[in-house]
Amino acid sequence: MFRLGLLYSGRCGEHWFPSALCSQGKYRGYLQFTASSAQRKENRQTVESLKQLSVDVARIRQLKNWVLLVNEVYVYETASILKEIGVEGTKVALILERYPEAILCKPAEIRAQQELWGRLCNNEKELARIIERFPESFFTIKNHENRQDNIKYFQALNINNRIISRLLVSSPQTFCTGVDQNRAVIENLQQTYLQLGGKQADMRIWLMKLLSQNPFIFLKPPNLVCENLTFLRSLGFSNAELLKLISKLKGLIAELSPSTMEKSSAFCRLSLQCTDEGLKIIFMSCPALLYFSAPILEERLTAILREGFSVEQVRASPTVLELSPQIVHRRIRRLVSLGYDVKRDSLELLTGTKKDFEVSCGKMNWRKERPLFNPVAPLSIED
Repeated sequence: MFRLGLLYSGRCGEHWFPSALCSQGKYRGYLQFTASSAQRKENRQTVESLKQLSVDVARIRQLKNWVLLVNEVYVYETASILKEIGVEGTKVALILERYPEAILCKPAEIRAQQELWGRLCNNEKELARIIERFPESFFTIKNHENRQDNIKYFQALNINNRIISRLLVSSPQTFCTGVDQNRAVIENLQQTYLQLGGKQADMRIWLMKLLSQNPFIFLKPPNLVCENLTFLRSLGFSNAELLKLISKLKGLIAELSPSTMEKSSAFCRLSLQCTDEGLKIIFMSCPALLYFSAPILEERLTAILREGFSVEQVRASPTVLELSPQIVHRRIRRLVSLGYDVKRDSLELLTGTKKDFEVSCGKMNWRKERPLFNPVAPLSIED
């Protein structure tokens, strides 16, 4: 079978449809490749035009050869608009290599995108940087009216343009849906925040933080956060505690599910030998444990206990369960070489980011090199 290096979403008779492009009805006519159509010749004018712009055509052949078979393309027009915006020539070539579908967009469509993104960027230099980094988002031209309506809605909420840009880049699907669907998500979040005791004056800042932390929150069911909070209430959390917990979880609140949390909390209660109040304390100090499945937590706890630590030590430093067994093993070996004692020293030295761990190693090294006594201090000698 003729293969194009793309992901195929399905088969209809003898026709294969690339999943990434069948969603764009505009190009569907180009994508019904058969054994006979696979023998179609490349559009020589397209190939020559791309070469004149110093585009690596071989790379396009390898990844998205179908683009070179299309008759109606706008190579020079696309390049001209990009240069006009402020994209340098060499970067124009890189953009077309990374996202060759750009040459299928009509100039009027690109202009419309330029105007749309211009509402969010301070100047064309900023827009040029976005296109260079995220050409897929800029050249996604479908559902233009929905994009306009959603941008207006977010701006009406007084959400920072930089955050809206981040949403548009990270989760373009959010802007393809109708504004009513996104409004339902926002209203649920606002209602939840106020019900937990949040202040109206602080809600805009809280909402912007949440959206910047998880731009995919609009792709979740609108009531998912409420369902997660309902389960957490069953663990004994008060509204004030839940508000703190959401802030600590950041965008992860929309990635949780009641079924996963139920299994994870049951495992922690049993394996860490916790009371209900102790379990709350653990989750408040390490909310990420609500996200990990019970089998993952079991694997990590087993690896830590195998290193010689006790359940009491893990209960006192539950953030160690955020680390994979491989990372834990590697960090322990490093600390032991600096004088770390599994029975004596805290598990906290293992936790945190790579930068945090390097700080811990620095402290251990200093303790190792420190003299047992101060050589310049006067000695107390009895007569």
